[in-house]
Amino acid sequence: MNVFQIISFVLLSFPALAQMQTFSLQEVKLTGGPFKNAQDVDLRYILALNPDQLLAPYRIDAGLPIKAPRYGNWESAGLDGHIGGHYLSALAMMHASTGNAELKNRLDYMVTELAGCQAKNGNGYVGGIPQGKVFWERIHKGDIDGSNFGLNNTWVPLYNLHKLFAGLRDAYEYAGNQQAKQVLIGLGDWFIELIKPLSDEQIQQVLRTEHGGLNETFADLYILTNNKKYLETAQRISHRALLNPLLAKQDKLTGLHANTQIPKVIGFEKIATLTGKTDWSEAAQYFWQNVSQTRSVAFGGNSVREHFNPTTDFSQVLQSNQGPETCNSFNMLRLSKALFLDKNAVSYLDFYERTLYNHILSSQHPGKGGFVYFTPIRPNHYRVYSQPETSMWCCVGSGLENHTKYGELIYSHSASDLFVNLFVPSTVDWTAKKIRLTQRTEFPYQNQSELVVETTKPQEFALHIRYPKWAENLDVRVNGKAQPVDGKPSGYVAVRRKWKSGDTVTVRFKTSTRLEYLPDGSNWAAFVNGPIVLAAKTSTDDLKGLFADDSRMGHETKGRLFPITSAHALVGDPATYLNRLKPAENLRFNLDSLTLQPFFEVHDARYQMYFQTFSREAFDEQKARLKQQEAEALVLDASTVDKVNCGEQQPEVDHNYQGEKSDSGYDDERFWRRTRSFIAYQLQNKNRTGKYIDIRALDDIKPDQVSVLIDDRPAEVLSADGKTIRLRATDKEVVILKIVAVKGINTPRFNQIRLLTQ
Repeated sequence: MNVFQIISFVLLSFPALAQMQTFSLQEVKLTGGPFKNAQDVDLRYILALNPDQLLAPYRIDAGLPIKAPRYGNWESAGLDGHIGGHYLSALAMMHASTGNAELKNRLDYMVTELAGCQAKNGNGYVGGIPQGKVFWERIHKGDIDGSNFGLNNTWVPLYNLHKLFAGLRDAYEYAGNQQAKQVLIGLGDWFIELIKPLSDEQIQQVLRTEHGGLNETFADLYILTNNKKYLETAQRISHRALLNPLLAKQDKLTGLHANTQIPKVIGFEKIATLTGKTDWSEAAQYFWQNVSQTRSVAFGGNSVREHFNPTTDFSQVLQSNQGPETCNSFNMLRLSKALFLDKNAVSYLDFYERTLYNHILSSQHPGKGGFVYFTPIRPNHYRVYSQPETSMWCCVGSGLENHTKYGELIYSHSASDLFVNLFVPSTVDWTAKKIRLTQRTEFPYQNQSELVVETTKPQEFALHIRYPKWAENLDVRVNGKAQPVDGKPSGYVAVRRKWKSGDTVTVRFKTSTRLEYLPDGSNWAAFVNGPIVLAAKTSTDDLKGLFADDSRMGHETKGRLFPITSAHALVGDPATYLNRLKPAENLRFNLDSLTLQPFFEVHDARYQMYFQTFSREAFDEQKARLKQQEAEALVLDASTVDKVNCGEQQPEVDHNYQGEKSDSGYDDERFWRRTRSFIAYQLQNKNRTGKYIDIRALDDIKPDQVSVLIDDRPAEVLSADGKTIRLRATDKEVVILKIVAVKGINTPRFNQIRLLTQ
């Protein structure tokens, strides 16, 4: 057990936590298979990054000379320094998992450099946020203008800061860096002083802006120090607008920016374990149940264009090229792990395993490396991969971490017993008991695993083997002798005996392929074998931007959208759908002209994961209707040079949103933004082909309530039709659109702005 875990269990006396414990990453080693490959590929990516470039924003803010230019992309666009925090975590966890010495050298170097920046600042603060000193002084004085992603027109500064908090914590927890602990405590004390003058109402106003899991890291500071001021702060900076509905078991999630919410809930759960607030833990469980069971697609991901879609309508998810975001699953796995350790419920592992194999493993290119931001489920679409020198997105930060810690839940233990949770080729050394367990398996390609015990002397304990929800039966043999299987799916089968070196447990299970429909009850279904989601490569046409450049929207696909009506469908009697699969080898199945295979193997191609199911009569009727709808939508997209979905986080950030006295919301399944002062966006007029700007609102646009400027001049209004107005665009490469409220009266709720060729 590592230092952090020891402190945790000394401080905590709750039975569930003491009952189930994790092994340290140092004690678990991957020995083969796709997860080991993913770890190796990630290691190369980590080493391809330059620590001095990642440190540059911190040195700039501290007034120190830089040793290398900072990276571009998001690291020079307002989120400066966020990858540096993730990098600390990745270095620490990858070093713990592999023992690679260069990783430890880099980690120690970065922490020393950050300590130097902190010393130069002189007040405990260290950060890379542009103009940080001025920004934080405004917050300290109560000058707060917060929205979902902008705090005083600064891009998610608390989210950015949280990455450093978490990175310093991980540097101490996983790598034992004592200096990181001291820098972390200094940063925590600075933050407490920062918010001391603020009322609870002002703090909640600040928390409207995305702030990651800042409450969790202050709970961690309490674990590290046993100083109650950190636990009190953790509760003070817990966002009540999310917590209160969860406490009441009310689903208010639709329309919210998804990854903004999940880290907060991880914090609620940790605070609950430290304070005994069972209602906070129940709120976390309610959130997990809601997201994992009613908002997640087959591969475990959730959201469309980064927001929670209605549970009753996944049509936007099916249509968009911005499908579930990898960061969401990164954090849902952290929440699943926390709840599993707290509640000992195997259902959390079932979701954890599904998401690990199908989203996290698939989100890194297995050969060239590179991380995926959006994973569309739109048929015949594809994903984009990052590159070390060009891409500094949030999903690169979490991606660096994702593939460092595959060993975290393969095994766990209680005071006396050992638990096998996942079937992954690996070894675990239970150093306290002088027991080693080696797992040999080719799962998911073969449905068995062999566990070999090594011990210095015979020892009696129970080996608990997970009985997965997806297993149709389980056969357990010790040294070839069949054992009684008393457990049930989503539970454990316990084998208790006096073990000696060489004892071998063979576990066999049966799986089959089934159809899983989307949670909204629509007729879209995915093929799933055991925990493995299957998909088919459909083409390699027009994979524009497959490996991202350094553009602001490099993480989004640029290739055309193929009509959904041209996608392969399952037509006829539902009883025949599965019968059409013809098994091949290595989890491959022939489906008519397609070949289904594990989705984590599908790369460098367009793919189809979800299939529409129809009776013959319904198919003909639906195809004609959808063809007309899609034709209209594709014509509009083809004439669109640029667009902003108002009130959505990433589109607004991408278009350099500025504003005052503005708020945003989600009504009638559409996002919006309005203002009592002004809002402004920068539209990219590529090749100067855009001629017109259409502004659409949810309310009538009245000339006496709003004025519009283009490049600081009154716009020429070409037409106005209730909720839509058309303006003439300038022929500049960048068009600045500014909407001003008249006499401080709220403008209409603007929904979308498009720059069009016709």
